[in-house]
Amino acid sequence: MARLYSSACVTLIALITLFQTAQAVKFDIAGQTASDVLPVCISHYIDSDVDFVVKVRVGSGPHQKVGVEITDDSEHLNQIWKKDGLTDELQRGSFKSHYAGDVVACFTNVLSDGFQPDPRYTRTVDIDFDVGSETIDYQKIAEAEKLKPMELELRKLEDMVKDIVENMEHLQSREEKMRNTNESTNARVQWFSTLTMVILVALGVWQIFYLKRFFRKKRLID
Repeated sequence: MARLYSSACVTLIALITLFQTAQAVKFDIAGQTASDVLPVCISHYIDSDVDFVVKVRVGSGPHQKVGVEITDDSEHLNQIWKKDGLTDELQRGSFKSHYAGDVVACFTNVLSDGFQPDPRYTRTVDIDFDVGSETIDYQKIAEAEKLKPMELELRKLEDMVKDIVENMEHLQSREEKMRNTNESTNARVQWFSTLTMVILVALGVWQIFYLKRFFRKKRLID
């Protein structure tokens, strides 16, 4: 029994670790002139009323200036955060979502005046989204509540499991909405098909009687 419990804990920790690491993205962005600069954008879906933290670190590179602008995916593309001149020093921004949707982070890498695009001019961008329990400062909690290391790890696991359960409930809710929409659409299509068949049958019967009357008037049939 103890071995089974230990195996279950290891599996749970592995799944939670996978869930966490999937939110970090690392890529290279090429330097461009100010007149031809095109942003490279990364999006991350976040539920409504959820705390989230964006952490950005940019590798060193000469004659290049990297900036980031974070917006929501609303009609007006509301700006959440903007930072220019990013360096290898970690930049961190804490926010709270007001509704469910994608948060979009767009990066630009502008070359200094007099420099042209070249394969040598690239910088590495490392961006990480911490959502929900990942934004909690557990060190402060441990100090305030005087938690032991094992108790602190259990608290982390508990909060992470809550996040996973909430995500699963959200997915289930979306699945139910989609199923209800499909069922409603299918019911309407069935009623429309039935009505179409009734109209076609009625039209066919009317044509038969009309043709009979027409031919009788012309004395083509008795």
